[in-house]
Amino acid sequence: MLEVWGLFVSAFISSTIAPGGSEAVLAYMVSEQLQPVMLLVAVATVGNTLGALTTWWLGALAAKKYPAEHVLDTKKQKSLAWVRRWGNWSLLLSWLPVIGDGLCFAGGWLKLPLLVATIFIFFGKLVRYLFVAYWFV
Repeated sequence: MLEVWGLFVSAFISSTIAPGGSEAVLAYMVSEQLQPVMLLVAVATVGNTLGALTTWWLGALAAKKYPAEHVLDTKKQKSLAWVRRWGNWSLLLSWLPVIGDGLCFAGGWLKLPLLVATIFIFFGKLVRYLFVAYWFV
């Protein structure tokens, strides 16, 4: 069961500003049949979603103190513009490396409704992990 916690931590860290390789951890665990596949997918999805929500909260906290147009670099301003245009739908792409972190941060900055944002983030990450698990079964 310790390996499941390792997957959770890997997924959480992978979805914050720090880089990680939760897909590789999941792929290894699925291919070695260390635990039931759906348990592994669920753990990775929850961990990654909670990491993304941490980034969302950082965005919400930053928005209270700093105006976006004055402190964000060009890449983050693009994420902000994307989220302004597409709203919660953009959070379906939160699973993307690098870009996904910016989308979650922008979602928090723009104060997208937390419950709806959580659902979109969760669904995007679930689909990604299901794909990884299916590929390595």
